[in-house]
Amino acid sequence: VLSSKVTIPFSYPQEMAATQLTASPVTVSARSLASLEGLRASSAKLSSFGTLKPGTLRHGQFRSLVVRAASVVAPKYTSIKPLGDRVLVKIKEAEEKTMGGILLPSTAQSKPQGGEVVAVGEGRTIGKNKIDITVPTGAQIIYSKYAGTEVEFNDVKHLILKEDDIVGLLETEDIKDLKPLNDRVFIKVAEAEEKTAGGLLLTETTKEKPSIGTVIAVGPGSLDEEGKLQPLPISTGSTVLYSKYAGNDFKGKDGSNYIALRASDVMAVLS
Repeated sequence: VLSSKVTIPFSYPQEMAATQLTASPVTVSARSLASLEGLRASSAKLSSFGTLKPGTLRHGQFRSLVVRAASVVAPKYTSIKPLGDRVLVKIKEAEEKTMGGILLPSTAQSKPQGGEVVAVGEGRTIGKNKIDITVPTGAQIIYSKYAGTEVEFNDVKHLILKEDDIVGLLETEDIKDLKPLNDRVFIKVAEAEEKTAGGLLLTETTKEKPSIGTVIAVGPGSLDEEGKLQPLPISTGSTVLYSKYAGNDFKGKDGSNYIALRASDVMAVLS
């Protein structure tokens, strides 16, 4: 008999449009799960997993569902010292307004990808070489969207992540000034085509996301097996073709689209 503890508060608008799963204790047996899957609900929502379509909840998978949340550090601890090539970042608060001053509801606020470095580890060893962390404390950084482990410390959200997960340094308020780190390349995305090859106008929904752009900044390079820096084979000003689903997307204050990705995700230089 499979047993897991969940609370299933049902709302009953018409045909039971959604089922909310939260964390108060009610025991659900395997037999009950079978009847749960038979409900006419159009979807089940879990705050950390998005939307589960009907039929995707299986008995064997139910035990593996884990709700991700920030680890809370008890008040008796007064400092956090990251180890190795990890850094501790104080997460920037989510934007509450648009650039035009419109107040955003919490559901529409974009997840922040930036913060301030408040502590760094001692670095790492590659071969016989000791590699120090190059990002100083106090630096404002942009990091990969799904990197690191969230920690709540002194009632403030922090992130512990590896230096390699830092996309770049941001010394101004505009993303176009991002300085990429390591083997990252920062690209201004080309505008989507307005017309087809036959001259037909495209609507916003039918415009294909471009995977071509102009390199505006490159990182210092990657480290080889001996810890020596190898410069990137891509130069600023180049027009490149990159992998469509790679990297981190950003919107500049001027409305332009930018993307930061690894040099290995750049497939070709166009001329």
